[in-house]
Amino acid sequence: MRKKIIAELFGTAVLVYFACGVATLSFGKFNGSGPYIGTGMSTSAGIVATAFAFGLVLMGLIYAIGSISGCHVNPAVTVGALVAKRISLQEAVGYLIAQFAGGILGAAVLWFTFKQSPDYFRKSTGLGANGYGSSSMIHLSAAGAFLAEILMTAMFVFVILSATGKVSAGLMTGLVIGLTLTMIHLFGITLDGTSVNPARSLGPALFVGGDALKQVWVFLLAPLVGGALGALIHNGLGLKNADA
Repeated sequence: MRKKIIAELFGTAVLVYFACGVATLSFGKFNGSGPYIGTGMSTSAGIVATAFAFGLVLMGLIYAIGSISGCHVNPAVTVGALVAKRISLQEAVGYLIAQFAGGILGAAVLWFTFKQSPDYFRKSTGLGANGYGSSSMIHLSAAGAFLAEILMTAMFVFVILSATGKVSAGLMTGLVIGLTLTMIHLFGITLDGTSVNPARSLGPALFVGGDALKQVWVFLLAPLVGGALGALIHNGLGLKNADA
């Protein structure tokens, strides 16, 4: 269990550091001059870069630590696994603590890294935090963000549970899950930045503060609901039998 906890903490920290780092470079305003200090990177390019960053980092982590902890690195996935009876309540609690701690650690190291640049300003550049209203590219409301996060997370967890069942699990599992997360980000970034992972949202919000911290409740609660929903859909379709 100790190795599993360490793996989840490490994996979540790595996901936040690299993927949220790409999100910050893609959409953050350095010294008030725009992404990459005014090199003219388009919004579309930023969305694609960030989406693939999340997907590729997760894919690598699945192959690296999947055999140790299952590579949840996401409280919503752990809740889904708990509802699907893949893990015990005791394991789930340990995973959740490790994931949130890892998210905060990854955000702390990312903030310290960017802090070394004179063009970085925490309040205006951010750390790839999620948001709705004025913090959304399309000014999506809190209700819209809440619904989107539930549905996106449900889809993500459903695919994970289906792809990791004993019948379907194989060498392609990491690729399938990573590309699914990429697809979800391609859709969700313009909505609210895409969370589908409470630990990924809490860490950056704690360091950025302001609206990011005020709004983080949506990105903590909705993905957890979505994770449970994804597991219920998985079980309801009879796919739970494939896990046996």
